Amino acid sequence: MVAVTVSRQSGSLGERIAEEIAARLGCRVVWREVVDQAARQIGAPEMILAEIDDLGLLGLSFTREEQRAYHQAMTRVMEDLVAKGNVVIIGRAGQVILRHHPGVFHVQIVAPIEVRAGRLSQELSIPIAAARAQVRVSDRRRRQYLRRAFHARWDDPTLYDLVVNTARLTPDLAASLICQAVMQCPPACAPADSRKPAVE
Repeated sequence: MVAVTVSRQSGSLGERIAEEIAARLGCRVVWREVVDQAARQIGAPEMILAEIDDLGLLGLSFTREEQRAYHQAMTRVMEDLVAKGNVVIIGRAGQVILRHHPGVFHVQIVAPIEVRAGRLSQELSIPIAAARAQVRVSDRRRRQYLRRAFHARWDDPTLYDLVVNTARLTPDLAASLICQAVMQCPPACAPADSRKPAVE
């Protein structure tokens, strides 16, 4: 069975690549369902909005206890998904939450900020300056989330089995390379750190 986590920067084409990986490997893609299930488990559906609010536009905040309960619930949901197998999990700190699972392959999708801003500008039909600002805000919030919730750095290369720069790669080629690595990489190549992530 296959289990892959895909961490991505805004504008890096990570979602499209994840969909292609899933199609090639016969997996299902899980993204916000993880957030939904975890939030419902602790009776806090508003947490869903906070966790998908990459730009911080809603201004929602929660106590440390609520955040701890949410992350514990999300961990249980992700571990259940991996146990069932054949899944590609997009975002939500899967690379940290599941780093103690040797059978999970962790991928990071990146691209230079100007490339990502250009894609966003075209996709949303907004000025390049606005797209650049949006990408920077998204990057900052994702870094802060991992540091605050798991005491981890998003750009720590040891969290990933493969880092893919999509500045020159098409989603199809990137997915092809990732799938080849997933199928040829034994479980032992996953990060050796078996400690579960700290939750604050």
